[in-house]
Amino acid sequence: MAQFTVNAQRFDPYKNFKFRVKWDGRYVAGVSKVSALKRTTEVVKHREGGDQSSSRKSPGRTEFDAITLERGVTHDTEFEKWANKVWNYGSGLGAEVSLKDFRKDLIIELYNETGQLVLAYKVFRAWVSEFQALPDLDANANAVAIARLKLENEGWERDYEVIEPSEVSFTEPS
Repeated sequence: MAQFTVNAQRFDPYKNFKFRVKWDGRYVAGVSKVSALKRTTEVVKHREGGDQSSSRKSPGRTEFDAITLERGVTHDTEFEKWANKVWNYGSGLGAEVSLKDFRKDLIIELYNETGQLVLAYKVFRAWVSEFQALPDLDANANAVAIARLKLENEGWERDYEVIEPSEVSFTEPS
């Protein structure tokens, strides 16, 4: 595991509004929301035969929650192309799924207020379980049309090679 560097000058926690998502080596345009990265480990309770009053607990199976990505509807087809690898209408009976490449690894990056990379998480073997191409359309609304991908995954981990940067200081004019 890499050594952490600590920026002793930073007092505030990072904000949640500067981030980017990358898959296939490219940043995905327009992603405006990423759901939380969450994992849950089941508790296995057991008791020894001679111990009458209490049980012991140990970790069991770990599950990783699905991750939802949202972005405004545009002509960019990245969301749809990935969703079509899981099920593609009209591709022929028995050929609806692209088994070779329907799973992708992705990277979620978090930036500080000045745009410096501060955290990154690698998500492994993700695939699209839900795709929303268009939201409800409403002639009386005043909102952006949002497309959504729900990604099942087999885990994620922090990229410890991303270290905390030294913060930028603006110099005063002389």
